[in-house]
Amino acid sequence: MANYPLPKFHFRVEWGGAKIGFSEVSGLSVETDVIEYRDGSSPEYHKIKMPGMQKFGNITMKRGTFQGDNDFYKWWQTVALNTIERRDITISLLNENHEPVVVWKVKNAWPTKVQSTDLKSDDNGAAIETIELAHEGLVIQNGD
Repeated sequence: MANYPLPKFHFRVEWGGAKIGFSEVSGLSVETDVIEYRDGSSPEYHKIKMPGMQKFGNITMKRGTFQGDNDFYKWWQTVALNTIERRDITISLLNENHEPVVVWKVKNAWPTKVQSTDLKSDDNGAAIETIELAHEGLVIQNGD
């Protein structure tokens, strides 16, 4: 049997107990800052590099716009009112049996931006809305 990489089109997002369908999720990244240091008595004429603090990219999620569905805006409004509702989010890449294969666990996410669909008179595509999330941690679990 051939060994192929996993397809990326079958996934689900869960927050607050709800499973929400999205057409796109991006920004699942972790980066480690580099600390450069050299003491004055070092025999080497260059700096050493050490791992520093981690930082996490914002996550962008897109989905179709539905009449009467204001979840994105309501969540964003908690930030605007300075009550900031933080949510843990689980993003799962699924296999053909709808079972999680790779899972991204996002800690303390909150919306930094909500973008409504663009409007165009000669386009027959679906109306897509976007939410951008800041968060405080990302754990990646890649099962066997």
